[in-house]
Amino acid sequence: MDLALTEIQTLLQNSAREFLEAEMPKSRVLEIDDSESGFAVDIWEMMCEIGWAGMAIPEEYGGSGNSFTDMGVVQELLGFYACPSPLLSSAVLSAQAILEAGDESQKQALLPSIASGQQIFAFAQTEPDYGWGPGTVQLPATRRNGNFVLNGSKLFIPDANVADQLIVVARTSPGETPDQGISMLVVEKDAPGVSVRVQTGWIGPKVCEVNFSNVEVPEANVLGPVDGAWPAIDKATERATAALCAYMTGGTQRVFEMSQEYSQTRIAFGVPIGTFQRVQDHVIDCLNEADAAKWSTYDALSQIDEGDAGAGVAVSMAKAVVSDGFPKACDCSHHVHGGIGSDLEYGLTQYTKRARTLQHYLGDAIYHKARMARLMAL
Repeated sequence: MDLALTEIQTLLQNSAREFLEAEMPKSRVLEIDDSESGFAVDIWEMMCEIGWAGMAIPEEYGGSGNSFTDMGVVQELLGFYACPSPLLSSAVLSAQAILEAGDESQKQALLPSIASGQQIFAFAQTEPDYGWGPGTVQLPATRRNGNFVLNGSKLFIPDANVADQLIVVARTSPGETPDQGISMLVVEKDAPGVSVRVQTGWIGPKVCEVNFSNVEVPEANVLGPVDGAWPAIDKATERATAALCAYMTGGTQRVFEMSQEYSQTRIAFGVPIGTFQRVQDHVIDCLNEADAAKWSTYDALSQIDEGDAGAGVAVSMAKAVVSDGFPKACDCSHHVHGGIGSDLEYGLTQYTKRARTLQHYLGDAIYHKARMARLMAL
């Protein structure tokens, strides 16, 4: 399989790098991360003007209909520059959920505003019993007077604080198996009874607790069949996982490059520390993780674009690789850098925070190894 970028993808890569090099110096990343919202309106507006928010959305719904590999090129550079944005939550995960489950009227109503960036969506699936399988979805949505009523909480939801709309994964009936009885509902973030709190801690991109207290949702806001949303959720999260892998791949590559550069310029005992074998071991470990992440991710993106039957396995393989590899690369880079690596202004910690947070998002290595086994009927 030829995983080399096409001429158009190379141009896309160069333009994305030029934009992010100018707009996302590490000082700006630190400023956004330390802000209350973790969101920069000006950066988001420029990203949408470039057209990044519409890349994964077909032309008939206001997007540009790019391939997933095209999108992966952009996501990789966003990860390389540690750029925070709701692009993955809104324009990939939520958009794919609407494409997979929504009827034609819902697609026409919702997708153009996502593609233009005028509306930001957040995808609310995980709960206090954190997990990405159907069995962890327990938030009840009960029928009342022709509506569904939500009561409960969702945790660790990226970008919910800046979203206009939420796609809430809820349980509308017990179901004979865990994947039955699950529905997706579109909920206004500012609807009565909805409250959002940004969670604190050593976290990369902002994640939120979303609480629902007698929130009424019209049945017209249900995406796909009532009780039968899981296949669409699985497909949407699979594609979003491939994009997330590209973001994490970019971060892993940057961590390697920081380690390599520091090992060549930091002098100890009259020589660059890169001449010491143990330092070389750490740099090589970073390189190995960066390469493994890149090629497994682009293999998954390519298989999605080709409609390969094994794309799901490839995506889970990539996520298992990067979920382990990105944090490991960060650990090795901290060994190379020593004390300076913990200096917030130096920039390495921005990648370490992301590695620790994103290794679990959309499923950790354990979840995706089990998913591979299930898909391969092992």
